[in-house]
Amino acid sequence: MKTLTRHGNSLALVIEKPILELLGADADTPFDITTDGHALILTPVKDSGRRKRFLTALDETNRKYGKALKKLAE
Repeated sequence: MKTLTRHGNSLALVIEKPILELLGADADTPFDITTDGHALILTPVKDSGRRKRFLTALDETNRKYGKALKKLAE
């Protein structure tokens, strides 16, 4: 059983080293987080190209729509 740990204004889930080793993950491994409505599913992202494509798309979106998104956030 795990409990959440306060981390600033958020909560964090600490994953022990043996579990990370089992998953082939470390502190720099990005994770996909999904849910079925009852449980969280954490999956390490192994496709580094996927992350690169995501960051490229994020940069392009911020470049094109950054001002509008900032106004919406106000």
